[in-house]
Amino acid sequence: MEEVIPEYSWLENSTHVCYEEEMAGSVTSHFCGLRDDCQGMVLPLVLEITWSKQFRAALYFIGLLYSFLGIGIVSDLFMSAIEKITSKTKQVHLPNSGDDGPDVIEYPVWNGTVANLTLMALGSSAPEILLAIIGIVGNNFEAEALGPSTIVGSASFNLLAISAVCISGIPDGETRRIQQFPVFCITALFSILAYIWLLVVLVFISKDRIEIWEAVITFLFFPVLVVIAYCADKGWLNKLFCHDPDKHANKQQQIELGSCQPGESEGMLGDTEYFKGGRVDRDALVGFIKDIKKNTKLSDEDAAVIAASKVVDSQPKSRIWYRIGATRNMTGGRKIQPSLKMNDKLKEVYDAINDHSELPNIEYPDSDAEKSIIEFHASSAAVMENIGTFKVLVCRHGKLTSTVRVRVETIDGSANEGEDYQAVNEVLTFEPHETEKQIGVTIVDDNQWEPDEEFFLKLSMVSGDDSIEMKLGRTSIMEITILNDDEPGTFQFEKRGHLVKESCGNALLSIIRQNGADGDVTIKYKTIDKSAIGGKDYEGGEGEIEFKHGETQRDIQIPIIDDMESEKDENFEVELYDINNGAKLGKITRTAVTITNDDEFNSIMSKILLMSNANMDGMRVHNETWAQQFKDAMVVNGGDIENASVGDYVMHFLTFPFKLIFSIIPPAGMGGGWPCFFVSLTMIGLLVIVVGDLAGIFGCLVNLRSEVTAITFVALGTSLPDTFASKAAAVNEKTADNAIGNVTGSNSVNVFMGLGIPWMIASIYHAIYNPEVGFVVKAGALSFSVVLYTICAIMAITLILARRFLPVFGSAELGGTKWGKYASSAFLVFLWIAYVVLSSLQTYGVITNPL
Repeated sequence: MEEVIPEYSWLENSTHVCYEEEMAGSVTSHFCGLRDDCQGMVLPLVLEITWSKQFRAALYFIGLLYSFLGIGIVSDLFMSAIEKITSKTKQVHLPNSGDDGPDVIEYPVWNGTVANLTLMALGSSAPEILLAIIGIVGNNFEAEALGPSTIVGSASFNLLAISAVCISGIPDGETRRIQQFPVFCITALFSILAYIWLLVVLVFISKDRIEIWEAVITFLFFPVLVVIAYCADKGWLNKLFCHDPDKHANKQQQIELGSCQPGESEGMLGDTEYFKGGRVDRDALVGFIKDIKKNTKLSDEDAAVIAASKVVDSQPKSRIWYRIGATRNMTGGRKIQPSLKMNDKLKEVYDAINDHSELPNIEYPDSDAEKSIIEFHASSAAVMENIGTFKVLVCRHGKLTSTVRVRVETIDGSANEGEDYQAVNEVLTFEPHETEKQIGVTIVDDNQWEPDEEFFLKLSMVSGDDSIEMKLGRTSIMEITILNDDEPGTFQFEKRGHLVKESCGNALLSIIRQNGADGDVTIKYKTIDKSAIGGKDYEGGEGEIEFKHGETQRDIQIPIIDDMESEKDENFEVELYDINNGAKLGKITRTAVTITNDDEFNSIMSKILLMSNANMDGMRVHNETWAQQFKDAMVVNGGDIENASVGDYVMHFLTFPFKLIFSIIPPAGMGGGWPCFFVSLTMIGLLVIVVGDLAGIFGCLVNLRSEVTAITFVALGTSLPDTFASKAAAVNEKTADNAIGNVTGSNSVNVFMGLGIPWMIASIYHAIYNPEVGFVVKAGALSFSVVLYTICAIMAITLILARRFLPVFGSAELGGTKWGKYASSAFLVFLWIAYVVLSSLQTYGVITNPL
């Protein structure tokens, strides 16, 4: 029998596209879908018109959101390259009167303002600029709505919404002022003039048409802005803006040291500068570590984290640095902010270090405070054979907020269970904030003479969920001696001398009780300075120690101060001098404590320095090798799994394909950052093509005009990382420059490059191939959007300037009085919402465009 092969065919008309499957002359399958014009440059990849329109809209919306994550990740690499390029420094050798050779100062090659308005502005605005360029080129050099509307919509969100977030995000009672005020005035003026120029070009000079000279002038405003802003940065326009530089941070007149302000790079310990001149050397780092080790109870690992964080915080930060940090926080990447590398307790110490001009003695709980520590009150006890039942004290310290259990059991020594004492095997339960428990131990009196005998009590952990909340202390086994004596005993030190290392933490001096153990006894002791001085080398003074009935050994703890200095051996003495309840002091009432310098001091410092360098490397902005880049792409949080949150894991999983694909881009540390710059810029361009298609097709499917899609979804998607970056800069910086000072400059560059470049390309193309018509750009909704934004921008900048000069707002652009900052933020948010709503209404013809 001959096999029947099905035949497939497509049928089209003006409204539908149909698919049919025929077999043996009869139609077996038939599907039809409405024809639409929802097409992009590369999408759709398959014939989707047979799918549900609602399903396609949802699919494209999810794809649009997901593509924003991809743009964020590749922009991270792009901006890392820019950070590498603009952070290039040169060394200047200054004469030194000492014998240590000349002082070396590093200063940046790039002027900060020029870097902000060129490469850094390009880094934050690359998606919008490329969207406008690719949109025109992909549309056969004809004008399209998505690119220009995205630029205006992003400018609106940046100036209004981001400024609102920064103003209200400052902690209550704090303010941030723009330091480079003349530069801000210049960029603010140009950000308004840029959009007025657009309006003049679109409506008045050559209505609905862009000439070559208009496009060229639009672009040339960009270098003009850079030159004038540079003059303002150098102080040449200070008189014009009534700006007195003496009231602000002093600047070098002969060389430029970047944006690192006096005091920012100072260690907060007294007046010592640890990080200055843009350099960090071994001696400076060692000095800082010594100071924090002397004043805090930090482990070597935590000291290394603090030191690395101080180095990172002391370096000048750019807006790009905050943008990179915000993107990595959103996508589960390797964190570069020091605060994200610390646990909560370490953050408290670090904040205290930065908040005090002189570092206080900070009580930093060690790892023991994370758990409950349970142990016996004393390591040994002696009891009468006829005592019957006596109580043994079990103590708890450390974490007190949880319920924990511990098992107490007896172990035979020379005394035997049943014959000399009754066995104990009980579980003690400590309720929250309960610090002591007693357990009864019964001695068997057999009325026969026997030598002194001993047995032991042992603590052990009880299996269960609460076992992770506790640990056993040093005294987890207690010796019980059965005596035939009822004297209170004699007391003396166990040894005449003790040798301790400077890094030991505490010197433990044992006092033993002999010839009886009846009753409670209190002994007073005092320290006596010799070559070691109390308060400098150890914490001395007077104190007392109590022996409970039957206890035969207790320890005195004398804290030893580790000053992290290499020095000779030192000693002091401790003396027992008063005792009560008829007890007596023995022969050894004074013991000498010798503090030896650690032989491992240099190795300890080397270890801390290595850990500090490793921590600093973990907070680097860019990667030097492909191996580092692939590791960051493959592992959540760049390998710092301990500090990774659930959100980090989720976002890493979602963005893993993008991370893996973009890890093939040359690392920013290679070739001075330039290979990474150009390759990542190309990748952004390719991804922007997809974004443009996704946004356009989504708008088409839900009947949303491209102008509205641009000022809402696309503008928000490309500007969201800038929002988090500006908020972080506003909170962490001492000035408002990196928070809102660069917004106006970025908005200006968006117009000059984002519209100037594509308009030049298209106008030249039409001058060659279509000179009669030229490059047509319908003013329409774009002109109304520009007018509306210009009005909102003038009102917003007026408010920001008013905040700077009016005490009612705190005389600062950001923060200030509580009601003032929230009122300002609410007003700016209202302006942004009004801009979006009115622009959308005009696009759909509800409002008439007066132009």
